[in-house]
Amino acid sequence: MNRSILFDSPFLLGFEHTRSLIERAAKAAAESYPPYNVEDRGDGGLRITLAVAGFTPEQLNVSVEDRQLTVTGKRDGGGKPEEAYLHRGIAARGFARSFVLADGMVVEGASLEHGLLHIDLARPEPEMRIQQIPIRTAG
Repeated sequence: MNRSILFDSPFLLGFEHTRSLIERAAKAAAESYPPYNVEDRGDGGLRITLAVAGFTPEQLNVSVEDRQLTVTGKRDGGGKPEEAYLHRGIAARGFARSFVLADGMVVEGASLEHGLLHIDLARPEPEMRIQQIPIRTAG
C-alpha cells in the first residue's frame, strides 16, 4: 500500500506529522555520500560516525532543527587545480546528510578525529509528570 494512500485514510486523522517524518526519513535514506555508521552506545545512546576525510572543522556544520539532524560539509575553492590530478578518487564535493531524530533524542556533541566525524546522541529518561484532572459537576 502506498504511503500517501495510507495516510489519506479518513480513519487516521491527525497523523500529518507522522506522514512528514516518514517522508523526511525516506528522503534522507536516498542520500549516499558521505558514508556513515550508527552505533548503539547502550543506555539509549547512539553514535553516528561519518567519513569526512579532507574536511576541516571549519568546513563542517552540525545542526538540529525540528528533530532533524543535518550535517553539511562545504569545500572552499582552495587546493590544487584540477589539471594537477592524474587520478581523483577522493571526493572533493560538498554534502548535506540528514537524520530524523525520535522524540527526546538530544545531540550531546560532535568531534572530528582521523577523518571521521562522531556525533553522540542520547535519550535522557523523561521526567515523571503526574497531572491531576479536575472533575466538574453538572450543577
